[in-house]
Amino acid sequence: MHMKKIAVMTSGGDAPGMNAGIRAVTRTALSLGLEVVGIYRGYQGMIENDFIPLSHESVRNIIHRGGTFLKTARSDDFRTIEGRAQAAANLKAHGVEGLVVIGGDGSFTGAAALHDEHGVKVVGCPGTIDNDLFGTDYTIGYDTAVNTAVHAIDQIRDTAASHNRLFFVEVMGRDAGFIALRTGLASGAEAVLVPETTTYIEDLTAKLEKNWKMKKSSAIIIVAEGDDAGGAIEIAKKVNAKFEGWESKVTVLGHIQRGGSPTAFDRILASRMGHAAVLALLAGSTDVMIGQKNGEMVEVPFKQAVKHHETLSKHLLDLVEILS
Repeated sequence: MHMKKIAVMTSGGDAPGMNAGIRAVTRTALSLGLEVVGIYRGYQGMIENDFIPLSHESVRNIIHRGGTFLKTARSDDFRTIEGRAQAAANLKAHGVEGLVVIGGDGSFTGAAALHDEHGVKVVGCPGTIDNDLFGTDYTIGYDTAVNTAVHAIDQIRDTAASHNRLFFVEVMGRDAGFIALRTGLASGAEAVLVPETTTYIEDLTAKLEKNWKMKKSSAIIIVAEGDDAGGAIEIAKKVNAKFEGWESKVTVLGHIQRGGSPTAFDRILASRMGHAAVLALLAGSTDVMIGQKNGEMVEVPFKQAVKHHETLSKHLLDLVEILS
């Protein structure tokens, strides 16, 4: 079957590099003689019929911009069978024969439902700063988020060292510690606390006391927001109660990690994935995510990408310990 028209959308939390992905999908499709439409505001826009035609010009000057110009939204309507039926009917009315969804696990769960219930041909590109999708070494936006966090922590370290202070820095990662781990390693943190491992406050304070005896006068502890001992504010309180020698400060980096101009790595990754997604649709693939494994583009079934989570590298966790 030769497709004539495809649609592209971004969904879930925004991630730097999504614009580069939209651009790659659009220009690849146009170069192959397909028509392209963009769907505003993710699945909500699909239900509300918020479609626009995309041209070569539509995606000019966006590769370097964070966020997504097609916008994204959470959609409760799409969680209903009626909502999905309406969305599928709108795609059909527009003559859309293939769909590219750039988003995270919630977005792919929705895409899989469209495929299962209405036979929509759909391919996903992993766009999320959390890097928590199975089947890809990196997700679009992760590299930028880590670089943003490292830059902030470098600045915090200047202050920590000037004042002999203990800084607890909270980074994003409700269910996964990927951002925390890489950020901690790159910024020379004294400890990294992640949801995947149990945090023992006693061990942490013992380590800080040992550093204190070695005349190490400042320390930075990276905390993923979903850590089992609580966020940075909670953990700082627990440590302060045990160890009064330090003045501790808490910084929650929050949404600055989600925005900003994407790194070269994320722009290239998004460009390759967007291109591969269009080729996959034309080759008849559906219900799959495009991943990057060992530098190559691969196809991973949605059910697999969403159900299994990539595991945190034990080697990198050990490395933080050794190097601190």
